[in-house]
Order: sequence, then C-alpha cells, then structure tokens
Amino acid sequence: MTNDGSQPPAPRASTWYRRPRVVVVAILLLGLVLLHHFTQSPPQKTGGRVPQGDAAITAGQSRTGDMGIYVNALGTVTPTYTVTVYSQITGRVMEVHYREGQMVRKGEPLIDIDPRPYQATLTQAQGTLQHDEGLLAQARMDLQRYRDAYSRNAIAKQQLDDQVQTVVQYEGTVKADHGTVAYDEVQLEYCHIVAPIAGRVGLRLVDPGNTVFAGSGSALIVITQLQPITVVFNVSEDDLPQVQAQLHGDSKLPVDVFDRSNAHLIESGTLTSLDNEVDTTTGTVRFRAEFPNSKLALFPNQFVNAQLLVRMLKDVTLIPTVAVQHNDTSDFVYVLKPNNTVAVQTVTALTTNEKDTAVEGLNSGVRIAMSGFDRLENGAHVMVRTPGPQQARRPAADTVAKTTNSSIAP
Repeated sequence: MTNDGSQPPAPRASTWYRRPRVVVVAILLLGLVLLHHFTQSPPQKTGGRVPQGDAAITAGQSRTGDMGIYVNALGTVTPTYTVTVYSQITGRVMEVHYREGQMVRKGEPLIDIDPRPYQATLTQAQGTLQHDEGLLAQARMDLQRYRDAYSRNAIAKQQLDDQVQTVVQYEGTVKADHGTVAYDEVQLEYCHIVAPIAGRVGLRLVDPGNTVFAGSGSALIVITQLQPITVVFNVSEDDLPQVQAQLHGDSKLPVDVFDRSNAHLIESGTLTSLDNEVDTTTGTVRFRAEFPNSKLALFPNQFVNAQLLVRMLKDVTLIPTVAVQHNDTSDFVYVLKPNNTVAVQTVTALTTNEKDTAVEGLNSGVRIAMSGFDRLENGAHVMVRTPGPQQARRPAADTVAKTTNSSIAP
C-alpha cells in the first residue's frame, strides 16, 4: 500500500510474447538459410582449370626468306690518323691561318712563326759555304799545277802529297757547310707550319703574338682525319672462329653502325682488321671497321652500336618471334590444325631478332599461334581471331631480316 492507502499499480509485462507470429517467422527463415548452406553440394574439381570455352588466339604463318647472323657490340669511333702539332723552334707567332673546326687539306698553311732569326742564320751558313767552296776550288787548281810540276821533276813528291791532303780537308769543310745550310733551311721551314694530313682542326690553342718554345709540351693544333674513319669494337672470343672462317675466304664482312639508341643507321662499312690477342680481362677481341663517312655523321670518340654481318642464311623458314615458346629442353610452337586445335611442334632456333626468328623443323606456309599461350596445350581447341593492324603487317618472303642476337648458330 502507498502512503495514501491505495494499492500500487501492477508491473508491466514484456511485449515480446505479444508478437508470436513475427518470432516464429524469423526462426523459420534462419533455419532455411542454415539448411541451404549445409546441404549445398561443393563445386566439382576440374584439375585446377575451370572450363572457360575455346581459347581465343591470333595466328601467324611461317614463310621462306633470308636472314643474316649478326654480332652486336658497342663501338667507339676512332680516326685513322690524329696529329698533334708542337713547335719545333722558338719564336713569336705571327699569323694563325685556320678557323676552329675547319676542314683543311694536306699542305695547307696553318701557323707562321717569326722567320727572321732563322733566315739570318741560314744566310750566314750559305756565306760560309760559299767561302769554303772558293778555297776548295783554289786548292784543286794548285793540286793540278803541282801534278804538272812533279811530272817535269820540278817539285818534290812530298809537296804534291801535301796538296792532295789540303784538297781533302777543304772538301770535308765544304761538306760540313752543306749540312749546316740544310739544317738552317729545315729550321726556317719550321717557321711555316702546314697541315701534315687532311682532316678537321680542333679549337685554337695559340694566338698571334705569343711566344712558343721548342720542345714545349703545349700543343699548337690537333688535326683528326674524318674521311675515311674507323670504328673499334669488342667481339666475344666465342664468336671469333666463325668470323675468322669468313675472313680466310678473303670476303669483306659488312658492318653497320647505329646510334646509341640503336634505332637509326648512321653509316655502313667493312671490317678491315682484328687484334692479334684476346683480352683476358673481358674475353673479347678488338675489331676495326672502316667507313667512308661521306656525310661526316661519325665523330671521333663517339659511342655507337656496331652490327657485324657474319653470314647470311638463305631460304630458311622464318616465323614471328612472339610465336616461339621455350621450356627446359627445347623451343617449340603451337601449330594450328584444320579442326581448330593446336599441336606442339618442336623447332630449332638458328637466329632471332625482335621481329622474326629463323628456325629448323617447320615448313613454310604453316599457321601457328601468336597469342593466348597461357590457355594452350597440346590438342586444345582454339578460336582464331582477326589480327590487329600491327600483326597484319608482315614483311615479304624475300625480305632480308637482321638479327640482334650476338650468338651465332652452328
């Protein structure tokens, strides 16, 4: 009872039992979900590969053509001749006749050094020579007189012999004078420096008014021959036997040089020589090729990519390089059958590049798979789709392909 004597209100009952239908429906739905989960049968195993229908591939075709076996190497452009000119006399530079970077011909004047001291020395030597030649002529006349007098018994034999030796002495003096004159003439020629070879001069190293000294280590001018020019590159000793086999037949092996990106052909030439020993630190042999360099595209000390054509494979089977697959033992391709299945065909790759591969073990005109290899196996059904524009363009059968592989097939 409360303070006022009335009865307290009865407690309020819960309302969950007032909705029995809702609770029953929820329990039934939960039971159905659990029953479906535990009674659903597991997916059937298919050996790790879920069937996805026929594999979609693009197809190519083998063809007959020619393909070269090339040896690739990094090369350096090296001038045939490089001349560094130094002063061989001491004197003041009077004139500089060349321009920086100018192409000069052999014998063209380059630098003039003050010739006056050397001209004076030459004149003095010529005067001495003239004086001694006069003495020699006088001695020879006296010798002839002594011989005539001796024939008449007018003088003693000793006097004649003395005159003979006097003539010999004067002859030696005159010969020494000729040497002095020749030396002074050479010194005078050194005052006028000319181009010893044809080529391009470098930056100017001396200006008029400066004094140069004989035997100094300071160069006056540097000239490099550019036409023709050579490229030196290193070839692996493993490739040496077949290169030598071609050289023994007196054949000229072509060499192409490309830029550093290996995308643009710069010049074509021929192999001229190779070194006489193998570099033990790198296992390579140095080769030298000569190029006409008619457009002066090759520059001394420039780095280039050299491609040496060792030999040309004639009428071989060519297939797209992307079609060649590899396993642990051999190379193979997927041959497309008339019933739209593929079969594994083992091939032997002779040489390859980024576009084509020359192979043995496959005839010309055979259709082969070029894509979808992750779903292919021997006997698999395929669906051939139309190739894109890049795959549709293929070179003609008589196109000569170039390999970028440095290995040489036997």
